[in-house]
Amino acid sequence: MDIRIKKKPWYRRYLYHIAGGTTLAALVIYATIISLEPHKVKLSDTKEVLASAEMRDFTEYLDVEGIVQPIMTIQVNTMESGFVERIVAEDGAMLNEGDTILILGNPELLHSIEDENDAWEDSQRRYREQEIEMQQKSIVLRQQALDANYQLTSIENSLKQSREEYRMGIRSKAELDVAEKNYEYQKKKALLQLESLGHDSVSARLMREMAAANREASDKKRARSAARTRNLVVRAPVAGQLSFLAVTLGQQVGAGTKVGEIKIMKQFKIKASLNEFYIDRIANGLPASVRYQEKTYPMRISQVVPEVKEKKFDCSLVFTGEMPENIRIGKSYRVQIELGSKERTLVIPRGDFLSITGGLWIYKLDADGSRAVKTEIETGRQNPQQIEILSGLKAGDRVIIGDYDKLNGENEVYVK
Repeated sequence: MDIRIKKKPWYRRYLYHIAGGTTLAALVIYATIISLEPHKVKLSDTKEVLASAEMRDFTEYLDVEGIVQPIMTIQVNTMESGFVERIVAEDGAMLNEGDTILILGNPELLHSIEDENDAWEDSQRRYREQEIEMQQKSIVLRQQALDANYQLTSIENSLKQSREEYRMGIRSKAELDVAEKNYEYQKKKALLQLESLGHDSVSARLMREMAAANREASDKKRARSAARTRNLVVRAPVAGQLSFLAVTLGQQVGAGTKVGEIKIMKQFKIKASLNEFYIDRIANGLPASVRYQEKTYPMRISQVVPEVKEKKFDCSLVFTGEMPENIRIGKSYRVQIELGSKERTLVIPRGDFLSITGGLWIYKLDADGSRAVKTEIETGRQNPQQIEILSGLKAGDRVIIGDYDKLNGENEVYVK
């Protein structure tokens, strides 16, 4: 006898499928509900994460790294050509002005100077001989002038006597006329002689002046020759540190060859590289400072190099007062360059929110600090510590400035 088998309900056949589908739907609904709820995060209550918007003094400035360099580097050049006979100072040596760096040898120059010295001594002998001759000639001219004046005086006295004798009747008119003519002749002769002596005297004076000028020129030429000998010794033009010496013993160098550099160590400057974005705002005289070991050292920009390389340009700064005691060439310092005057404005501390949000929004905490809402803001000027807030916040508002990698850009989050 056949037994009738009952047919199972349709849902029994799909029981596992229904159960699985129900479970999946429940998970989706749960995930949706969870996603719609505000994100909960645990933030540390530190100044790097939580901060308040405050009205404070704000100064826009750049914080850059600068390298200490000497205030000036002087190039050392040779004045004469020659070969390096002796090196006295080594690289890195501290020198005073006038200290010997190296000595050059130039036999040809020395022979030439010896010949010039011989020629100078010959000229000196000639000048002495000419001087003696001119002195003797001057004596002769003075004697001749004295004789001419004496003769003229004698003729005048003789004429006076002839006129007196004529008045007394001792001389005749004819004899007086002869005396008058003789007087005129002798007078003209004496005057011509005195005039000639005057020209000779002027000529002698000119000759003495020419001889003195030639002697002076000869002395100067000899002094230049002596200076060329001294120039074979290369000396430090200023006090400082010999940074390098680019010659070796026996090397032949020409006049004007660079043989080294001296760094002036009495004062220093700091060289910094800035982003090209600031090239129109950086100018000579702009104030700056260095903060080192809890002390501030004022500076100013002394030079701006307008050439931009790899999106950066260089500037130099000098100290306007005291310098750090242990300052050394090559040492680096953090330099703050002021870009504007101090103003009181609404600011918040810098944080990683700036790189995440681009300064367009920030999380603002509610009154009890348990919830933070995404809030649009407008930022203004910045410095390495502060950001100016133009709109979106008011003084006293608490905001999240750090740990933005935990917040995932949610519209609002709960803070544990």
